[in-house]
Amino acid sequence: MSPKKPGDVTRRDLVKGAAGLSMAGLLPSWAMAQGARLGPATYGVASIDPSYAMAYVALKKRYFRDAGLDVAYLNAQSGPRGKQMLAAGQLDMVTTGVNDSIALSIAGKPSVLVASFDTRVAFANILVSKKVWDSGVRSVKDLKGRSIGVTQPQAATWLMATYIIDKAGLKGQVNIKPLGDFATMMGAVKSGAVDCTTATFGMLEKGQEEGWGVPLFDITNDFNWNSLFGGDVNGYGCYVLQETIDRRPEVVQALVTGIVKATNFIGTASAQEIADTVFADYLQGYSMPSVLRAIAVYKKTWSRDNRITKADFDRLVGIMEDRQFSAAELSKVPYEKSVNMSFVDAARKAT
Repeated sequence: MSPKKPGDVTRRDLVKGAAGLSMAGLLPSWAMAQGARLGPATYGVASIDPSYAMAYVALKKRYFRDAGLDVAYLNAQSGPRGKQMLAAGQLDMVTTGVNDSIALSIAGKPSVLVASFDTRVAFANILVSKKVWDSGVRSVKDLKGRSIGVTQPQAATWLMATYIIDKAGLKGQVNIKPLGDFATMMGAVKSGAVDCTTATFGMLEKGQEEGWGVPLFDITNDFNWNSLFGGDVNGYGCYVLQETIDRRPEVVQALVTGIVKATNFIGTASAQEIADTVFADYLQGYSMPSVLRAIAVYKKTWSRDNRITKADFDRLVGIMEDRQFSAAELSKVPYEKSVNMSFVDAARKAT
């Protein structure tokens, strides 16, 4: 066992802290159950990308285990598939686009967002093929009559593509193609099967590094982002079924505590330290230099507190309205029903 470093929180520390907070009335009584072994749980992530580093750090550094939970990790391969697996009881928690949780609730399976990964949608970039770039395409407005790749219809990548295209005045004039996971999307741009794709920053880096892709729209540009979105919009969220909160709140707490501890590590670690932690086990489909560059950028957009505010939630709902769902449908899943930050609050008090 490696020696405890300054700032590290062990399970013993967590239980001790939780005990004091519980006696002070600051933690729900079930939060104390984290000190016991809670058994197995399955955690799904929508795809493989440096933008999911919080999940990888929590797994690699065994923060879930420290919180009392034995977690099996699964690459769900897309947001829609992840939410379907959650609904079917195959996952206890999943990280995909925040809109996937809202969509699941509207479909009749109440889902609750319990933590956030970021403050900007990591996959709202657009990566265009070098051939298309060389033909003169320089902005989203130049995509008229062309094709853009997304994971699946109604996925968060689909929503971002639809929104960006609409705002460019090209509604119905760009062919949106569902392709699968991020690797397939990159392959489609590289082969010419699509002209461009929605992309994470890691995908932008890989395309440039290998010489087949060029960024067309970059969310890290403050002017681009604020002009289009008007403020923070959470991209990736951790969500669970409401029935899981009702039946096994201690498991939800342990899962969120693991993510919070990973967020704390990422907030203080260098890009190199983060990459060294997760690269070998989770990101070998990328080069180390591209992962380092992506992490350096994500450190500017990753959440430092894992919170989803009402303002940020409502901003996302505005993007979804009349694209993914009607205003009437969205009115049935307000912030108060869709988001529960008590697990993040408890974890932060305990750590």
